[in-house]
Amino acid sequence: MKKTSMNEFYRFPDIQITLVIFFCALGYTFISFSGYWTILSVFIGMIVFIISEYMTHRFVFHQKPPKNPFLLKLMKRLHYDHHTYPNDLHLLFLPLWYSIPNFLVVTLIYFLIFGSLKLSAAFFTGVLGYHLFYEWKHFRAHRPIQPKTKLGKKMKKIHLWHHYKNENYWYGVTTSVMDKTLGTFKDVTLVEKSETAKQLEKKKNML
Repeated sequence: MKKTSMNEFYRFPDIQITLVIFFCALGYTFISFSGYWTILSVFIGMIVFIISEYMTHRFVFHQKPPKNPFLLKLMKRLHYDHHTYPNDLHLLFLPLWYSIPNFLVVTLIYFLIFGSLKLSAAFFTGVLGYHLFYEWKHFRAHRPIQPKTKLGKKMKKIHLWHHYKNENYWYGVTTSVMDKTLGTFKDVTLVEKSETAKQLEKKKNML
């Protein structure tokens, strides 16, 4: 079961395409290496993703359901349906039409700030690399794969609290740092079970 589940990840088309783009970016970053500035840019990209992972999840994906039919359909694909069917493989991953344009926009902003194509490529590599790590952690949280590390087991448990206990807490998938910083990490025994954890479309108010 474990081997089959792991293959589900690597065989998923969006993941395969993202991996190709990532290795192309990584290759360019490697051949255009500019010392510690390149390394720093990669890490900045990773940090930007960690922040956006939390902020997007909390303030975009968990916003009050829009009245516009098109926007509602968009939100259903991006996140609402994932809460309704949390183990559906096709709803686990962010679609390429959403993720790649967003990564390109933040990379363009980085380029406008620093004016360096090489450093911007390194930044993009960091963002995309951490995105793949996020997708892997999210995948493992919902599939029958037992994490090997203590931290991995903890993050899987915390993410499942978000889905099955209360959707207003524990937004982080790869780390709880942002949750603890912004007050959305709570003792699970002190949090009431939410009636809308699997039905975000019925959610009337944000936390």
